Amino acid sequence: MTFPIVVASSLVAPLGAAAAAGPPAQPDAARVALGLRKLGVVGSVLYVAAHPDDENTALLAYLANGALLRTGYLSVTRGDGGQNLIGSEQGAELGLIRTEELLAARRIDGAEQFFTRARDFGYSKSPEETLRIWGKDAVLADVVTVIRRFRPDVIVTRFSPEPSDTHGHHTASAMLALEAFTAAADPRFHPEELTAGLAPWQARRIFWNRSSWNLKPGEDLSGFIKLDVGGYNALLGTSYGELAADSRSMHKSQGFGVARARGPAVEYFKLLAAAPGAHAKPESLFAGLDFSWERLAGGAPVGPLVATAVAKLDPAAPYASLPALAAIDAALARVSDAGWRTVKEQEARALMLAAAGVFAEATAADASVAPGGEVEVTASAQNRSPATVTLDAITFPWGGAGVTGPRALPAPAGGGAAAPVEVKRTLRAPADTPPSTPYWLEAPADGGLYHVAGRALVGLPESLPAAEVGFSFTIAGRPIAVRRAIAYKWTDPVAGERYRPLEVTPLVSVRPDTALLMFPGGVARSVTVKLTAGAPSVTGRLAPEAPPGWIVEPAAAPFTLPAKGSEATFTFQIRPAMRGKGAAVPAAGRMRVVAEVGGARLDRGVVRIVHDHIPIETLLAPAEIALVPVALATGGTRLGYFPGPGDEVPQSLRRVGYDVTLLGDEALAGGPKGLARFDAIVVGVRAFNTDERLRAAHDTLLAYVAGGGTLVVQYNTNNRLAPLTAPLGPFPFTISQKRVTDETAAVTLSPATHPALTTPNRIDARDFEGWVQERGLYFADPWDPRYETPLAMHDAGEPPLAGGLLWARHGKGVFAYTGLAFFRQLPAGVPGAYRLFANLCAGGKARRGR
Repeated sequence: MTFPIVVASSLVAPLGAAAAAGPPAQPDAARVALGLRKLGVVGSVLYVAAHPDDENTALLAYLANGALLRTGYLSVTRGDGGQNLIGSEQGAELGLIRTEELLAARRIDGAEQFFTRARDFGYSKSPEETLRIWGKDAVLADVVTVIRRFRPDVIVTRFSPEPSDTHGHHTASAMLALEAFTAAADPRFHPEELTAGLAPWQARRIFWNRSSWNLKPGEDLSGFIKLDVGGYNALLGTSYGELAADSRSMHKSQGFGVARARGPAVEYFKLLAAAPGAHAKPESLFAGLDFSWERLAGGAPVGPLVATAVAKLDPAAPYASLPALAAIDAALARVSDAGWRTVKEQEARALMLAAAGVFAEATAADASVAPGGEVEVTASAQNRSPATVTLDAITFPWGGAGVTGPRALPAPAGGGAAAPVEVKRTLRAPADTPPSTPYWLEAPADGGLYHVAGRALVGLPESLPAAEVGFSFTIAGRPIAVRRAIAYKWTDPVAGERYRPLEVTPLVSVRPDTALLMFPGGVARSVTVKLTAGAPSVTGRLAPEAPPGWIVEPAAAPFTLPAKGSEATFTFQIRPAMRGKGAAVPAAGRMRVVAEVGGARLDRGVVRIVHDHIPIETLLAPAEIALVPVALATGGTRLGYFPGPGDEVPQSLRRVGYDVTLLGDEALAGGPKGLARFDAIVVGVRAFNTDERLRAAHDTLLAYVAGGGTLVVQYNTNNRLAPLTAPLGPFPFTISQKRVTDETAAVTLSPATHPALTTPNRIDARDFEGWVQERGLYFADPWDPRYETPLAMHDAGEPPLAGGLLWARHGKGVFAYTGLAFFRQLPAGVPGAYRLFANLCAGGKARRGR
């Protein structure tokens, strides 16, 4: 079984943040006119890069709306290894946010969106490392699959396939695209795909799109093809630069909002390869390529029909073009190329629905349903033009009784509105209906690759809808089938009408209040587990399953949830099973919390991600808690903390007994005396980048240090997107782009007697075991010689970097800047990271709290 690539029609109007999960698009006459013109163009371009936000939105907007080509963006990863400016989500949850930000961007610029199964594991310095971690063969196969389905005439890479001064993921994405350019046409490459409805495909050319924002002064661009993509589209009333800015500004988790551009925008392209027989030195991007209907057998009659329809379109009465659109649809049936025939039939029929003003949707009375549960669904169809529209059938999922037999949809009369036809059904979801979660998160990732249930899912941007309603219409004598995902809609008092997809939720959602428990000194910890019913009247038993060496009390708890949505909470005590003085501390392990209902074991919880600019997203998280013992001493536990964006470090420090007070601008108003009550002040990642008042408080913070305080500043950035305009420490240093990406890189400790390595915890090589994703980033370089640098580390083949930790005495206190990735290590429960961070907060003092 194969799933067709969903066509993103140019009819989809740009959507604002509040409407990102809105009703089916209702194109205006300008979009209908643009869609008609696009019917006459038979060509496609696939853009390839590594991450969300790598795409050239100006080029995509021009190709989709100016050149009228079918345009796609293949992002090799979902960006799950990046940082998050709008919330605390990291890893897979961040990847889900960035996926939806890409889809929001595509709704604006009109391109389509695809992915491979590659996981963004964080910054990589070389394409060789990247391809090794991803698994080159698997990801190359995914790129080939997307090419064979999308069938681009031209492929464009954002990055050069030649190693350069950029992210390893970037170069690897171009290398994969270039290799896939040839492999997709080779019937010997993954021939099993060819029995699943795909065929080899040879794109005509592949280009590198040279980034214009980092051109070097005087750089020779004479060998590049130039294309101005900054034109104005009169139908849309906007330039492609304006569309591009709106599209790129949807990457809010990355802080990539940009101003609209209205002038020329020249893009540069270098040919990487051409198909046999194609121009080896084209003078333009599409030189010699035929994008007319003449290129396809049986397509010659379509072009003139489209031209006539374009010429005769009446914007005030688009329904008058229905006979012309029906003739185009009929002519498409004689086109031999099944791929283009399907794409253009979808476009033509979307235009017919738009021209007729037909509105069709399927809404549920509730936002969710459990397997085996019931939900009322309303199918609604409405004709809002004088055209004759016949509703032939409505089909419901899950065995719901459909409606057959033609009935005319009433047309509006006298300038009013016609009543919609509504059909209600109470549907029962089959007991084996899988709960809703993104398809690539259903199974755990393996290193650099997500696992999916079948090859048919590869490339899809998101999961298929939980359930759909089908509508069959006849318009101008042509049958038109429409499928609508069932959605729940409600009215928000601020945002107005909102939509979200119908979710299938488990009978019981099991959600511990933490995914990590730290056990300093063998103390007992408690965890609270919240149960939420996905169906009425659920009874069962909640049983934590602790690993060897750990004790949980109580061992189990019975529960009854009387109604759908009802909740109950249970608290369990967990402690190491240590007996007698000197008993061994148990090894770290994972505790799974299971709700036993009948014969079922339910051990996942519903997580919802809510941000205004994307639809509400739902995933299932394992009800699992890491239990981590740590030998930890503190040099005072009262911390003041200026949080950075998406900062989870304060919560992590509380796990090991710190008393953390979150500070805002008001904390600076009292000067250093107002901060003196804290043993240390900690500044979160990128806090100086995002907080102007914190940048202005340099003197206050250093006065606190001079008076005997300890100030720990975590990494900040200093680049064109996030310039650092104020000093951080008592002596000069520069934040560089240098980093150590190998989380297993050896660390040199020198001198071993330095207080950062001895007080109150003695740090050795074992404290750098188990780190995740990276050692650190945005190291200092250069720095004033008055800073001490007790740590050095490096990636393979590179010189040692000592700028990951700067330590300086200032007056009676200590200042420390660290680029070490504590923001990843502490939430991940890395014991050595806690011990080292405790030393930084102690500032060389060995006292153990107050």
